[in-house]
Amino acid sequence: MEQFWENEFIQTAAYYSVVILCIIVFLAIFELVTKYNNWEEIKKRNVAVAMATGGKIFGIANVFRHSIMHNDNLFVMISWGVFGFFLLLIAYFVFEFMTPKFKVDDELQNNNMAVGLISMILSIGLSYIIGASIS
Repeated sequence: MEQFWENEFIQTAAYYSVVILCIIVFLAIFELVTKYNNWEEIKKRNVAVAMATGGKIFGIANVFRHSIMHNDNLFVMISWGVFGFFLLLIAYFVFEFMTPKFKVDDELQNNNMAVGLISMILSIGLSYIIGASIS
């Protein structure tokens, strides 16, 4: 059985499956903390929400990328990915706090593409910082 789990194709399929599941769960958590429904806004062609959501997906995937590269154990990889996600979630609240002149959620819902772009860049940029710290 050990030889089965050491197969690179099996490991890739396992990592892929776990990361897809985590992305779904993490996006659901983001959905709970925003005032709007991401997928409804995207369906209405809200580019700002699409950029912010895309940044979240990229950020989560990038954290997991680094976690996979630096950990041979699936459980440890998941643990680092979950930790990285929570750091990205904290960054979302910090971004809201750092913009006292407007509410990020309201601006995204109103299709403010400038806020969507900053939100996307923030998620992507911080995912590189988080990823660099994973060992």
